[in-house]
Amino acid sequence: MPQTYRFLKRYPVSTVLFLVIWFLSFFTPPTTELDSVAFIDKWAHIAMYGGTCAVLWFEYLKKHGRADRMKLALWAWLAPIVMSGAIELLQAYCTGGRRSGDWLDLAANASGVTLAALIGFLAVRIRAR
Repeated sequence: MPQTYRFLKRYPVSTVLFLVIWFLSFFTPPTTELDSVAFIDKWAHIAMYGGTCAVLWFEYLKKHGRADRMKLALWAWLAPIVMSGAIELLQAYCTGGRRSGDWLDLAANASGVTLAALIGFLAVRIRAR
């Protein structure tokens, strides 16, 4: 429990944003006029995961003096992609047809995470100078 508390204290905004992603991943979205825009849902995935992971990087860099690149690669890049894959599988097999898992959603999520990681690693590099 102390580890969880410490994580929540260090990354409060990221935690809330990841919880929002989990919520949005399993509720039934309303129909809107934007549904007719090509790939709008993919852009939403890129923005959602990219924004959340950018906040995670910002909180990490704010709380740590030196950046541990391996930890960042694991927890700020790979872990969100694995989480995204798990969500897509859960949507495909555990929502009774309300939601569907989509490989392109996973690719869009990974793209957003990777964009945030590229910006984050650039910030680490600039900060080290």
